[in-house]
Amino acid sequence: MIALIQLILSRVALGLLTLLIVSAVIFLSVELLPGDLAQEILGQRATEESVAAMRRDLGLDRPLIERYVSWLGGALRGDFGVSLANGRAIQDLIGERFINTLLLAAYTASIAVPVAISLGLAAALYRNSIFDRMVNVTTLITISFPEFFVGYILILFLSSKLGWFPGISNIRGDVGFFEFLYKTFLPALTLTLVITAHMMRMTRAAIINLLARPYIEMADLKGMPRRRIILKHALPNALAPIINVIALNMAYLITGVVLVEVVFVYPGLGQLLVDSVSKRDVTVVQAACLIFASVYIILNLTADVLSIVTNPRLMHKK
Repeated sequence: MIALIQLILSRVALGLLTLLIVSAVIFLSVELLPGDLAQEILGQRATEESVAAMRRDLGLDRPLIERYVSWLGGALRGDFGVSLANGRAIQDLIGERFINTLLLAAYTASIAVPVAISLGLAAALYRNSIFDRMVNVTTLITISFPEFFVGYILILFLSSKLGWFPGISNIRGDVGFFEFLYKTFLPALTLTLVITAHMMRMTRAAIINLLARPYIEMADLKGMPRRRIILKHALPNALAPIINVIALNMAYLITGVVLVEVVFVYPGLGQLLVDSVSKRDVTVVQAACLIFASVYIILNLTADVLSIVTNPRLMHKK
């Protein structure tokens, strides 16, 4: 137990160090953008005195390290400053948008994870059958297309031609539960088609790899039903890679939904990031990127820890 706790603490420390490095990269990347932010805000006709005053107000006249430390300290307190576009507090802008992104990710995960694992188990159970080939070909096709293309295809057929679902998911804060499920079905379906293939193929590969192990062959020779062998003996030992691929895809749902949110005009954090980039609202861009990076690192760290817990052999160096 002590070794497990030490290993978890070391992974947490590594995650925090990674997040610190990523935060520095985000801050420097925005700082290296061409042009003067104060000049962009005031316009080309602004005088040098007004530009200098704006730079002082924004803190751009301070050293780079000092500005980074101040920004990072505010982020740790949950204070990202104010938006340069409208003067609102960034945490207020991000709060509702981030919740919308989490809701869409949860909606997608509730569909994609059970479907992917079920298809992976079935494909492994009926390996090399027509069903296995059809599932592999279908998932390979869906994974080959970018998410925005899949989204537009779904809008064309399920919205424009058939009229079953709305092509725009511009929900409001007072939307009901079932109305939310209905209006966001197309973006959830788009993300489901994109991420299901990864999880299904990893589940299938992990199960098939374990089926060649001696203890599985012994169970098979004893006449144990194939379904029971997979569910009772193979699946528990394949949880580590399956958990990893699920966590990676959950991280993608949070951080990679930008294109899907733009296609369906969904008011999530990705849409806010795109709007802020177009307005050169760098404070919001920095905050959104830091949140995306934090979620991605946390989910990967969670997957790492769960993999170790489900497979204690990973605690020992080879």
